[in-house]
Amino acid sequence: MDQEQRTRVERDLLGVREVPAEAYWGIHTLRAMENFQLGGETVGSTPGLVSAIAAVKESAAKANMELGLLDPDVGGAIVAACRDLRSGGLHDQFPVPLIQGGAGTSTNMNANEVIANRALEHLNEPRGSYGLVSPNEHVNMGQSTNDVYPTALKLAAIHGCQGLVGALEKFQAACERKAREFDHIVKMGRTQLQDAVPMTLGQEFRSYAVTIREDVARLTEAVVHLHEINLGATAIGTGLNTHPRYASIVREQLMAVTGLPVTTSPDLVEATQDCGVFVLISAAVKRAAVKLSKISNDLRLLSSGPRAGFGEINLPARQAGSSIMPGKVNPVIPELVNQVAFEIIGADVTISLAAEAGQLQLNAFEPIIASSLFRSINHLRIAANTLADACIDGITANEQTLQDHVARSIGIVTALSPYLGYHMSGEIAAEALRTGRAVVDLVLDRELLDPELLGRLLHPQAIAGGGISPRSDRASSTREL
Repeated sequence: MDQEQRTRVERDLLGVREVPAEAYWGIHTLRAMENFQLGGETVGSTPGLVSAIAAVKESAAKANMELGLLDPDVGGAIVAACRDLRSGGLHDQFPVPLIQGGAGTSTNMNANEVIANRALEHLNEPRGSYGLVSPNEHVNMGQSTNDVYPTALKLAAIHGCQGLVGALEKFQAACERKAREFDHIVKMGRTQLQDAVPMTLGQEFRSYAVTIREDVARLTEAVVHLHEINLGATAIGTGLNTHPRYASIVREQLMAVTGLPVTTSPDLVEATQDCGVFVLISAAVKRAAVKLSKISNDLRLLSSGPRAGFGEINLPARQAGSSIMPGKVNPVIPELVNQVAFEIIGADVTISLAAEAGQLQLNAFEPIIASSLFRSINHLRIAANTLADACIDGITANEQTLQDHVARSIGIVTALSPYLGYHMSGEIAAEALRTGRAVVDLVLDRELLDPELLGRLLHPQAIAGGGISPRSDRASSTREL
């Protein structure tokens, strides 16, 4: 096979280049691949972004056909090509690194070329026949990278956050199941890693469900702001080179294509330069990551040992934990979640800096915002699902250990102090600490409380409900001291 059969010639303002004949991408994509050689994530490895760009391009083609600006045959072929992308096809034709210079121009150019060449195939024309379907004249009609790219980022972020919310809700449900399973088990609560007061293991796991439910609510609230788009703004928000009705029609088409209730920003100049919504979403994702990391810290501590640590719960064994210590099993799933949280915290800083670094009518650093945000959303979704499936669901309680900790703890004296008084409770606590004897035994030995009342005060239901309020006839329940 000779050179002419293996390549095709394309031109841009910088000159002439040969591109692989079988490629759907063209000269602009080639130059971007040469300029941005970071490796790692590409636009094509972020399927949500490819689908989102295709949805924008399809909506634009439909709007331009409705306005009589785009030939129906060409427009129909562009729509068909966009649907090919949205169904998962040709994502390997987006080799441009996700992090790139040019405010996302290379991503937009890459999409224009792929869609144009796929549209040409639908018209039974060879790739590169840009006189019939041009990447810029037809696929990019009425558009700029500066309104296409941020709109696509928002659509992709909405889709990603929907998956993340589902994963967080799954984790929440897993914790709620464990809470019900463990409601009858009394344990010691701890503050500052010191014995505090009794609680139930069910309350501990229910608190995890509640805290993540709050993050689901915050993330859901934040996602609403992603629905405001600047499509129709073109270069800087003035709508240059668009039909006066284009912005409203393309929004309607985008709603029909995606099923999302998007709205056009009331000030497109402001919307084109502002990245505040990505800062907001990143903060919500970071908050959820911090919560999951804190829960993972708890799980590692509560399961520590198994003999020389807390040993109150058992995490499901996932793999051998040491190449030298036989029998060792590590809390690898919580450790994974911790590390994902560390990554997300760093990404949030990156997003904040990139949003701040915008200048005048455009922020040139949206690619690093996109890369950081999509990775954070995706990794936290995976982490939450993994923590629920591979850890929470398989946790068991060491009930005897928990019972022993309560019996040995001086913290349970707090539940008795309304009946014994603060001073006497302090004396009992000090003696228990000094002698190693149980608080309950000391109270019974001194005949300070009736055994029946003592049992009620330390019953799981009383502890879970905050304790039993002292009776008005307290003296009848206590002995003279």
